[in-house]
Amino acid sequence: MRKAFKLQDLDCANCAAKMETDIAKLDGVEGASISFMTSKLMLEADEARFGDIVQEAQAIVSRYEPDCRILVPTV
Repeated sequence: MRKAFKLQDLDCANCAAKMETDIAKLDGVEGASISFMTSKLMLEADEARFGDIVQEAQAIVSRYEPDCRILVPTV
């Protein structure tokens, strides 16, 4: 399953790159990319675990930028 999410309050391109790398390493994630310019996260992951993976991704995002939030899918 592939979904796009808006990243609210993403302020740092370097942090976005680190988030992308860490999210891509999560169990069940087939692909992850973050566009700093559009503040979007594209996430391709196991459909059965998708909700859990999004929660784990939010924990990673918050580690780098505490105010940044993953919002509902945009696509």
